[in-house]
Amino acid sequence: MVLRAQRFINQTYSNGATLGISKVPEDGRTGWTTMYALTRALQYELGITSLSNSFGPTTLSTLQSKYPKLNQSTIPSWIFGCIIQSALYCKGYDGGDIDGVYGDRVQAAVLKLKQDMGVAGAFPGSSLEPKVVKALLNMDAYVTVNNGSDVIRSIQQWMNGRYINRADFYVIPCDGHHSRDVAKSMLLAIQYELGMADGTATGVFGPATQAGLKSHPVTVGASGAWAQLFTAAMNLNKRAVPFGSFTTEVRDAVLDFQSFVKLPTTGIGDFQTWASLLVSYGDQTRKGAACDGVTRITEARAEALKAAGYKYIGRYLYNPSKTDLPEKQIQPGELDMIWLKGLRCFPIYQTWSRAADNFSFAKGSVDASNAIEWAKIHGFKPGTIIYFAVDYDAMDSEVTDFIIPHFKGVHETVEELSPYHVGIYGPRNVCQRVSDAGYAVTSFVSDMSSGFSGNLGYPMPTNWAFDQIATITIGSGDSRIEIDNNIASGRDTGQGEFNPRTPITEELDVDFAKDKYRDACLREVQTYLESIGIPERGGEGWSTDWLLLANSTTDAFNVVMNMDWLITNLARQLKIRKALIQAPLLFEVRRYGPDDPIKDELVKRGQSTDCSTGLAQMWAWVAIEARNYCMDQGIINGTRLRNPEDLRAVWDRLQDPVYNISSVAYLTIYNAFQVHLPRPTVTISYADTQKILARYQGDGPASVGYGQNLIGLYSALENYNALSRAQ
Repeated sequence: MVLRAQRFINQTYSNGATLGISKVPEDGRTGWTTMYALTRALQYELGITSLSNSFGPTTLSTLQSKYPKLNQSTIPSWIFGCIIQSALYCKGYDGGDIDGVYGDRVQAAVLKLKQDMGVAGAFPGSSLEPKVVKALLNMDAYVTVNNGSDVIRSIQQWMNGRYINRADFYVIPCDGHHSRDVAKSMLLAIQYELGMADGTATGVFGPATQAGLKSHPVTVGASGAWAQLFTAAMNLNKRAVPFGSFTTEVRDAVLDFQSFVKLPTTGIGDFQTWASLLVSYGDQTRKGAACDGVTRITEARAEALKAAGYKYIGRYLYNPSKTDLPEKQIQPGELDMIWLKGLRCFPIYQTWSRAADNFSFAKGSVDASNAIEWAKIHGFKPGTIIYFAVDYDAMDSEVTDFIIPHFKGVHETVEELSPYHVGIYGPRNVCQRVSDAGYAVTSFVSDMSSGFSGNLGYPMPTNWAFDQIATITIGSGDSRIEIDNNIASGRDTGQGEFNPRTPITEELDVDFAKDKYRDACLREVQTYLESIGIPERGGEGWSTDWLLLANSTTDAFNVVMNMDWLITNLARQLKIRKALIQAPLLFEVRRYGPDDPIKDELVKRGQSTDCSTGLAQMWAWVAIEARNYCMDQGIINGTRLRNPEDLRAVWDRLQDPVYNISSVAYLTIYNAFQVHLPRPTVTISYADTQKILARYQGDGPASVGYGQNLIGLYSALENYNALSRAQ
């Protein structure tokens, strides 16, 4: 029937041309495309000339003036009736035969629709009122869906039935889930109960609304609209209580909620509790014990903050701008002042974090590497939680597609390569979802942005450490400082002592300057490999197997360049040269042979226990030994691996380019130990480098020639890494 509805639109309106849209896909699936087309069709039939996807004020007022009730007697045309029938089917209700007849089946469907919405009492009968038509032409559900709460659905129905005749209140979904629309409607309901007139009640948590709530505390024994609204607000914040009167059960839940959000535990629905239930920032006059800011903490400012009751100060590890906010980054000597005054600091890492395309797994890994370096430079001790920022209103789909992969990169890098832990700064939904994925231990919640879709309709994250509620100014004169006032939960108390500040290590490798040196580096690599008998593709002079190899030198070089972000991170964290990782990686990708996929398949089938695999053609047992050695030396973190128990799991993980290339980096350190050399550094000699590279092939006779081949490749790559460092 949805397919028939789509065909009706296309056949009636010249495949959408009459409505100013493309042909509606005829797939039998309800969606916004079909609903938008039906909305435009309704506008067209109402005589509205400027058609829109939005069922806005013009559409509503025109419908109200022409047809305040649509029914069997008032439907103006069969096409108009078909639009209604099609919309009913797209909502999951029986719309009859899509013949334009407002018959018994349509009337029964409208009655059921109104009951599901909760407006059957306000709009009795089987006619369609304009606000019901508006609700019919969207994608809201009026039955519980996706494991929604039946209690929340009953709250939504109650609100619809009680307030639908107010001018600015429209039908809200009755799907059992809190949402942005429901949150705004709750504020409208509060304002209506306070006696605000239409037009004055705007759904904004302003001074008049706050003053009214201060006069309406609810306690045990309260019943009626105020008790219903309060218990509704509790349920919408995932505090399951009976909807209705304020019972002792409700009081116990209120005590628990107040304790969780760090309010005075009164057990009363007082103003501060109302505020925390209705808007993300709650009562903005609350005194916080934490703050964050972009201004240096001087002695005078530290004393002013301490006098105002602050204990924990959030400061930024790094500022990518050389001109904006010159004191945003922690300044030399600042942490000493914080320690001297008995305060504590929690670090924040934020560069470009205000759009979805700023987030990806690779960028998360890079951010993590930079944050680790700066945390060590500033002197933060092991155990510090670093808060990585998501400073924009990320849609839920963006959290799935961009933010969670980004924090996977952050988490894996921080947890494996540093003594620190990951926290997240962002809206409530972002914080909770990243934390639920296991990628953040605590949340720093940007609750000041109450209009964010990621805050509206979402409860406080379960692991919140800091709750940012207002921007205020503390002190005067030399002590004056603007800060964001934060409530502290106690889950993170920051750091009170710091290691000595360490200088920035300039000689570490940096991102490869691809725009300047990529082509020249590739030519030098090609020239070198050709000199040892490996042409751009194939190569009889090397081995007959090379005739069958799929990867060219350019292909192998591109792999190295595409993974430059990871190789740079590893080299900087391990304080080694990038070329130590690049050379064996490029060489092994280039010489990937016809036997390699056959060997892989034998392991997959269980006919073999191990083989060299992945980009860098590493054996699982070698990866286990390399990683265990680095764990034993305190170079990386993790749980020691066992052979043979973990052999297949490690072999499978070596198919992941990140795990594979990371294992190459750790193997260079292990191989230095194997050939009785000290741990490699950025000042390692070429002779020692060759010995380490040779060990990649094992300790047999072939390893000598392997090392000789790789040292030339290392030299070609290092030449251009050095040029990149010098920029």
